[in-house]
Amino acid sequence: MSATLITALVAGVAPATSAFATPAPTTAASPAAAEAPAVPSPDMEGVTAALNAAMANGAPGAMARFTGPEGVRSRTVGVQDRVSGAPMDIHSRFRIGSVSKTFSTVVLLQLVQEGKLELDTPVNTYLPGLLPDDRITVRHLLTHRSGLADYTNAMFEHTVPGFEAVRNRVFSYQELVDLSLSEPRTTEPGVSYKYSNANFVVVGMLIEKATGRPVSDAYERRIFKPLKLRKTSYVHPDTRIEGAHVRGYLHPDEEGGALVDSTEQTVSWAQSAGAVLSSPADLNTFTSALMRGRLLSPAMMDAMTTVTPTDTTNTRFYGLGLRRYDLSCGARVYGHTGTVQGFYTYTFSTRDGSRSLSAMANTSNHGAANTALGGTLEAAFCGKKPAAAASRAAASPTAGDVTSLPAERDLPERY
Repeated sequence: MSATLITALVAGVAPATSAFATPAPTTAASPAAAEAPAVPSPDMEGVTAALNAAMANGAPGAMARFTGPEGVRSRTVGVQDRVSGAPMDIHSRFRIGSVSKTFSTVVLLQLVQEGKLELDTPVNTYLPGLLPDDRITVRHLLTHRSGLADYTNAMFEHTVPGFEAVRNRVFSYQELVDLSLSEPRTTEPGVSYKYSNANFVVVGMLIEKATGRPVSDAYERRIFKPLKLRKTSYVHPDTRIEGAHVRGYLHPDEEGGALVDSTEQTVSWAQSAGAVLSSPADLNTFTSALMRGRLLSPAMMDAMTTVTPTDTTNTRFYGLGLRRYDLSCGARVYGHTGTVQGFYTYTFSTRDGSRSLSAMANTSNHGAANTALGGTLEAAFCGKKPAAAASRAAASPTAGDVTSLPAERDLPERY
């Protein structure tokens, strides 16, 4: 292991046996058991290689935490603070960016379960006059099919100046919606997938209208406390991160420019689209609990995991506030990616919740680092590839390997 590698093996209680867990020995009279596929052990060397690749592409540090039938395994590389030199700590908190969208979706779908909202009802029914098209439904927001323009494209066209202009600014939801509506819509409602942070700003407005309370209260009462996510919080508009945390570093658009410490900011430009903070352990707990059905009814889970493609590779999909990636070994994993100034995040789980991975690199606006971090998924969920297969994959990546593709963008950035 290199001198920059800090390895942490954390012993944990293995989750309950599930459909993806290696079955207990049975007699030869059980053909179903004989045909059950073995769950590959995570390739933690491959995970470490992906983390080091993120560092080689500009991240000061990176970390990943995997939970599965064999327990908990984690890896860290590099530093979480370039000034103090503090090594990356698997227990530290960080900004999770667009992973927040899955939290917002869970809250909204709980409100649907309670009869306070309906997925296929126009948004303007609940927020009269907000949008210029009565055809835009709640479901269109959650699937990024509303056609609402993503205001962050203009806001962060020039990355560092754009960030500094909003670092300490506090927006209202309405101001963010107005920024979106000042631009042409990208598609007719329901026609095609066009990722837009504006959609989840409106989701936040719907949550607050239906509950009569701030969105932070809904997160806390409906997700954080029930799951005991003690290191997860929604912080807005305070700029501070309490407790041990990772510092984030933003790459300027100019090649070779000095990194900008972007840790402290209001994240008011995102709010319910991206202002949650968490830790690797809490993210593993959240995605696993979600997939196991602890937060939503079976009907809502079916709706959330009904997906459509986001590109032409037929490996990446989007449901309701949830991404699905189809990996080269046939594994399907559900979760979300996250980008906020200074942080890239991946948090994904198998559909039965038995295996979960969370990974983070403390940089942004450098797509090669984001793509490299995505390599943790293939290593964690597919295990170690035979040497010949690994050599072929390195020489000629295929569309079936989602981690060989450029990372999907949650914010505009330089590639």
